[in-house]
Amino acid sequence: MDVFRHLKRRPTLDLDDIQATVLRARPEPYFGTHAIIEITDQAAGKELLRRLAPRVPSAARWDEPRPSWLALAISYRGLVALGVPQASLDSFPANFRAGMAGRAERLRDTGPNAPEHWEAPFGGPAVHLAVTVYAANEADRRTEVTGYEQQLRGLPGVKLLSHQDFGANGFNVFGYRDGFSQPVVEGSGAEPLPGDGRPIKAGEFVLGYPSETGHPLAMPAPDVLGRNGTFVVFRKYHSHVAAFNRWLRDNGRTEQERELLAAKLVGRWRSGAPLALSPTGDDPALGEDPRRINDFDYADDPRGLKTPLGSHIRRMNPRDTKLEVLTDVNIRRVVRRSTSFGEPTTALSDDGADRGLDFIALGARAIDNVEFLQSEWVNSGNFVGLGKEKDPLISLQDTGAYFTVPGTPPRRVQGIQSFNTLRGGEYFFMPSLSAIRWLST
Repeated sequence: MDVFRHLKRRPTLDLDDIQATVLRARPEPYFGTHAIIEITDQAAGKELLRRLAPRVPSAARWDEPRPSWLALAISYRGLVALGVPQASLDSFPANFRAGMAGRAERLRDTGPNAPEHWEAPFGGPAVHLAVTVYAANEADRRTEVTGYEQQLRGLPGVKLLSHQDFGANGFNVFGYRDGFSQPVVEGSGAEPLPGDGRPIKAGEFVLGYPSETGHPLAMPAPDVLGRNGTFVVFRKYHSHVAAFNRWLRDNGRTEQERELLAAKLVGRWRSGAPLALSPTGDDPALGEDPRRINDFDYADDPRGLKTPLGSHIRRMNPRDTKLEVLTDVNIRRVVRRSTSFGEPTTALSDDGADRGLDFIALGARAIDNVEFLQSEWVNSGNFVGLGKEKDPLISLQDTGAYFTVPGTPPRRVQGIQSFNTLRGGEYFFMPSLSAIRWLST
């Protein structure tokens, strides 16, 4: 699938100041690395930013394939470690300043998902700087990683805390094509594909531009720090793929029944073909066609007979679904740069391998939106009239949880489990290129 959109509209954003990854889709297949860095010395932290700055490309000509690129984001504690003035620190949103662990209750990160169970260094005070490499092949990934590692060597006062490689051929560890449904940012120069809807105001994704309300959202001060930046939500999940496979086996008599049930949970077949367009069977050709794969809505399916109301993709983007709890869907959109790690498996027993998903959301409201999604759309069914029913893939399920497959009569499939467990996460600010230079001085 061609993940690069052609520029057909004249850009009106400061593309040469916005980090590429805000607008650049990851390649397919993709390879990369997530790294977390601690800053123990302010001067060393600034020097690291000066060294890394030339390696962070802008979003100018973002539609042209590039072998690899680096993205850089900073936590609130990282801004403190860099010596950002208190007045500037106070201008950041309260939930960003609190950090993801501090917002666990709002996010409903309880039980196995609670911060006390997270992997180090997540949830601790040392998560300061996040560096991510995206590449189209393993050789380019290694070259880019070697480049930033060279900048770390011999620089006392900064410490590499974690290093996680990732990569996939476009399919996640559950075996489903992922990452192709993205909002179109007004002024980016991108031409919407069929089904994308109208471009959404740039201020929903990049600070300093009008939002869907007609006015720019509040941004950190001074302008050189806030403008052309955005916020990042990073959540690392371990995926229980064998448990998912067993659940399908236990609830489907044939392979065809099991695949249909899985598609009902996801809202798409493994190829990415949506149930809305292919309700009875997978259509790989549809899944490979970027002009058709998102060209649908739910206007003809108000009861969820094709795509269940509680399916994962319908929760994450209700499109024109009539909602019981009113909200403007366009201000709930985020740019997703999620990545998969580990190998898919069809096994029914857990092999102990580390596999899962790094959920990554970018946007001017990304933190507010993810907190809303986690609280309302993921962990509740009230917004579509499903009561306490939760997202079948990414929620923390209660004992006795079930999933409803609408029909005559509807089928309530029992015993649904938590197929993903949160291993950690953080809120970050992704500064503009000029802001990186300002932070390094």
